[in-house]
Amino acid sequence: MDPAAASAPAEPDGPPPDAVPGAPAVPDSPLADTVLARLTEVYAPAADPERAEGAAAYMKHIAPFLGIPTPERRALARTVLAGTGRPDERDCTAIALRCWQLPEREYHYFAVDYLRRYVSSCSSGFLPVLRHLVTTVPWWDTIDALAAHVAGPLVTADPALARAMDRWIDDDLWVARTALLHQLRYKEATDTDRLFGYCLRRADHPDFFIRKAIGWALREYAKTDPAAVRDFVEGARARLSPLSAREALKNL
Repeated sequence: MDPAAASAPAEPDGPPPDAVPGAPAVPDSPLADTVLARLTEVYAPAADPERAEGAAAYMKHIAPFLGIPTPERRALARTVLAGTGRPDERDCTAIALRCWQLPEREYHYFAVDYLRRYVSSCSSGFLPVLRHLVTTVPWWDTIDALAAHVAGPLVTADPALARAMDRWIDDDLWVARTALLHQLRYKEATDTDRLFGYCLRRADHPDFFIRKAIGWALREYAKTDPAAVRDFVEGARARLSPLSAREALKNL
């Protein structure tokens, strides 16, 4: 995730998850029934209204919060998942979608962490579910992890999905940010034609979150090939925003 994004000026207005038209159907899953019952039973009593107010303000009121600090939340998640076993794609789909139907952001974080852990259980058929998560109650706190730790591994497992990223880069703000960041952890496996091409295709985007993502994606790849990133930025400086160029070269 990109903590600096929390200072961005935009304040989004998004519909509640259950109001999004065309949402994927939630499949039946006994595992999801167990996990969701435990999850709400364990998380709700840990709520801290004062912390919740501060967290919601920090995240520009994208969603209400329970107010559970991250270390405690993840410890509680281990309690929730104790003895539950490995899910299949149907279970992952049901758990993610049902978490997203709950208003408090900590439930969304649980789903993101769950998908990060079990993304290898999911096939290319999970992509419509991922898109729903990306476009529903979207903000950097979930988008960035979904991009690097879910979209990225899905494309690695099925390279044909790179063509979907080629479409996503021309889509709305958060879908495009996902495409920009999906190779964030690829290192030597990075498709540089796509990375640099995506950066150029969205270089003139006016939004902070796209410009920041361009710089972040380039800065991360610079850890693998600093000369390539330096050459790209110098050649594209007239097209890149000052923010993107500055972020890309920050550590060079």
